[in-house]
Amino acid sequence: MRLIPSPGSLRAAGANVNRRVRSGHLADLRPWPRTLIDEGPQRAVYRMEADEDVDPGALPVLLVPPLAAPATAFDLRRGCSMVEHLSGTRRPTYLVDYGAITFADRNLGIEHWVDEVVPRAIEAVSADAGGRRVHLAGWCLGGIFSLLTAAPRPGLAVQSITAIASPFDVTAVPLLAPLRPLVNLTDGRVLTAVYRVLGGAPAPLVRTAFQLSSVDRYLTRPLAIARHLDDRDFLEQIEAVDAFTAGMLAYPGRTFGQLYHRFFRANDLRDGHLDLGGRRLELADVRVPVLVVAGAGDTIAPQRAVHRLTELLVHSPEVVYEVAPGGHLGVLAGRGARRTTWRHLDTFLASHDRVPARRRRAGKPAAGSLNSERASALKEGTTNDGAAGGGHPDPGRRARRRAPRADGAVELG
Repeated sequence: MRLIPSPGSLRAAGANVNRRVRSGHLADLRPWPRTLIDEGPQRAVYRMEADEDVDPGALPVLLVPPLAAPATAFDLRRGCSMVEHLSGTRRPTYLVDYGAITFADRNLGIEHWVDEVVPRAIEAVSADAGGRRVHLAGWCLGGIFSLLTAAPRPGLAVQSITAIASPFDVTAVPLLAPLRPLVNLTDGRVLTAVYRVLGGAPAPLVRTAFQLSSVDRYLTRPLAIARHLDDRDFLEQIEAVDAFTAGMLAYPGRTFGQLYHRFFRANDLRDGHLDLGGRRLELADVRVPVLVVAGAGDTIAPQRAVHRLTELLVHSPEVVYEVAPGGHLGVLAGRGARRTTWRHLDTFLASHDRVPARRRRAGKPAAGSLNSERASALKEGTTNDGAAGGGHPDPGRRARRRAPRADGAVELG
């Protein structure tokens, strides 16, 4: 509201407060209707219902969440739900949910997700969709899981992969920089002892860490609510993000240890590989088109950490890099995501529904791609050494890039 609100703003604010007091909520947090098609340990695969018959020309998309964050990230609230949006485009939409993680799951490692959970979810979706190939769309660690699942399995029915806010270089994460000297001084032993005793990272700790990642917004939240009392959509978003944060889950002990030692301390993903279960998984082995989306205000997965992935996918026939407004959750499910991230996803999926991914030899850009990407970068006002993506100058890059559009709307998450 303005400093001196208009009569209309006062009426809207009063109506919002009255409804919140009387009903206890403003946001519609009902989950999108769904049908369970497959289940197993840490795996429940759902087909999302559509209001209309699905488009027979649209391949199914499987949404892959990270660990510790509830799968409701893809279905935050009615009116601001990627699931609702995709279903509305008549695309067959599926979601894999890992469920709650308990102390009994402490021995589960990353192998469990990239060798069992995600591959079996893909197979279930493909079978339910009549044997068709499947698009994967993962958020944060879900994007990493999707890539590590597809890399060593060229026969898996994966058509394309989208990685949203997935960091591949933790040295580019400012939040973690102050911890490195302490970790190096103790050789990582202090935190190792803690997560072994606890059996992982407990949900309250994960919840607090997520809130601290945007501590400035967390502290100014009461003021933001007061200023937007007349904006129901804003208040609904606040309520939905609060419900999402309250549903944070735990990390299994072994998985948390692998993330700590391999991702944080060794920063293996920056070099494009991960040693897991006695073998090496190489991102260079990903041979399907990939869409990479970074959040302009993301402090957990900053643009430079996300952009690193585009430099590692040397055998992918196409890599598209986009920067959209929002923080770590906002880029996926913020109010601005309706006009940016979801549209990028729609365009990318549609462009790879009917045309098989073209193979090319390593080290050589696909025919015509280099010129079109340079033209796109110049047209959009970005180049490979621009600040929008935080990348490095490289005239051989074939990844198309776009800067975020100016958007005055407040984004949460």
